[in-house]
Amino acid sequence: MRLPILIIALLAAVASHAEVPAAYYSRLNGKTGAELKQAACDIIYPHTKVSSYSNLPSYFQTTDTYPQSMRWWDMYSNVVRYAPSFSGLNREHSMPKSWWKVGSDVEYTPAYVDLNHLYPADGPANQAKSNYPLGTVNMAGTVTFNNNVSIVGAPVSGQGGGAKYVYEPADEYKGDFARTYFYMVTCYQNLQWNSSYLWMLQRNTYPTLTSWAVDLLLAWHRQDPVSQKEVERNEAVWGYQNNRNPFIDFPDLAEYIWGRHVGEPFQTGLGGTTGDPELTAPVAGTTLDFGEVAVGSTATALLYFKGTALSSPLSISLGGTDRAMFSIPDKSIAQGLVNASAGYYMQVSYTPTAVGEHNARILIYDGGLPGTGIYVYFKGEALDVPRLSTLTAHKPSDITADSYTASWSAAPETVDFYVLTRTRYLRDGNTVTEELETEGTELLITEFDASAQETYTVQSSRLGFRSEPSNAIFVGHSSLAELPVGAPLTAESFDGLVRIGCSSPHTGVRLIDMGGRTALTIPRLEAPGTDITLVPGVYLLVSDQHLRPVRVIAR
Repeated sequence: MRLPILIIALLAAVASHAEVPAAYYSRLNGKTGAELKQAACDIIYPHTKVSSYSNLPSYFQTTDTYPQSMRWWDMYSNVVRYAPSFSGLNREHSMPKSWWKVGSDVEYTPAYVDLNHLYPADGPANQAKSNYPLGTVNMAGTVTFNNNVSIVGAPVSGQGGGAKYVYEPADEYKGDFARTYFYMVTCYQNLQWNSSYLWMLQRNTYPTLTSWAVDLLLAWHRQDPVSQKEVERNEAVWGYQNNRNPFIDFPDLAEYIWGRHVGEPFQTGLGGTTGDPELTAPVAGTTLDFGEVAVGSTATALLYFKGTALSSPLSISLGGTDRAMFSIPDKSIAQGLVNASAGYYMQVSYTPTAVGEHNARILIYDGGLPGTGIYVYFKGEALDVPRLSTLTAHKPSDITADSYTASWSAAPETVDFYVLTRTRYLRDGNTVTEELETEGTELLITEFDASAQETYTVQSSRLGFRSEPSNAIFVGHSSLAELPVGAPLTAESFDGLVRIGCSSPHTGVRLIDMGGRTALTIPRLEAPGTDITLVPGVYLLVSDQHLRPVRVIAR
């Protein structure tokens, strides 16, 4: 799987550190193994969190376009596309978010918007990649996708960690993905990884990676050295998030944590701390880009402060043409907060009152720092509140024993992405709901349980607003139908009440709202049924004996 060589491999062991404060990596010096990995984690996390998932294409225009060009640098396909249009591309979590996202939990942690592992990706390739682990595809076995850049299929012996399929990138990008995964399992080593996706991971802070994953990633890291693309991208992300991928800056670091030099003390070669006051975050010239925000709405971002040996409080002054539309909670931050090992987060808000582009800046000074201070810049663009159409969900296609493809109509207006709400009704009586984002109008759904039933609805999202949920589609192996579903469990709606009917006793009767939350539980329902009151809305009615949902409209 070869591509034209577009990337220049670095010959130097250490990338350019011209922009890195002298003390940034000093904590790595003299450390070994688990202690070294922990020191790297303490350096790169926490960090400044970019403003939103919706705004990622705006950041990608800086981090992932070719030099002197607006062509997207897509590591997943050979399709030529140009910014600012993001058509045909996805915001791709190279380490799938399902690996740390559990159930309907929408608190993704900063990993959800961490530019160090987010890339623009060809839509079909991203769909095929799904949430499979990295690995080498057995080309003599099952291959489910191959666009001559990305391959998805059954793994070679000894890889995959039990996963049915693996994702193999092009040779020219194998090192990029390896160093990305090294970063992720270091920065987020304390995450409680989802037990369903521990193919490459262990639930510990060291080594975090399984043995086969270590072998694979080290092999890719060695065969595909750090490229100029990675160096320049690292610098760009540094300007947004105020943290770096240390495995790009120090390629040998991976060998000291997992590889040939485990047990040997690591040295950066950059020297240690000077003892002078220093502000390592935010970096001078950092830009908080809030992207597109609806007039009257508020977008927030977290600006991270970290320093060493500050001798007095930091002073902060907000200025600029549109400063009235931005707000900060602090005009002064105590040096103890900034010097602390955890650093300090300051929440910055953007509340536009008029359509247009807006800019402001803050000056950070004092603290015993030399010079007159540094500037951090804020920017955002305000648009009218969107009007979103209700979508139409279609019946699924390509149904297999453990997967299917959900699809729906395209929104007639501009949207940021679509949100599919998937609700599974399990045999044990539990209901599992999750939200899945995609830029396209179809989505491959995996882990389809032959012994259970499920439904999905779809919404469009724009500027943080969502359309009304679409019609609900019922999915089951025995039959496929659009809701509603009839007897033996029935529901009739009247003004102020809902009449639930049954011809025989039912246990575990549950009414579930369209967000997947249980609105009402009836432990045992006797024939012929009962009358209940519900908050007006759309619900799904199921029981232990009737897993096929019945749609209920309360009015």
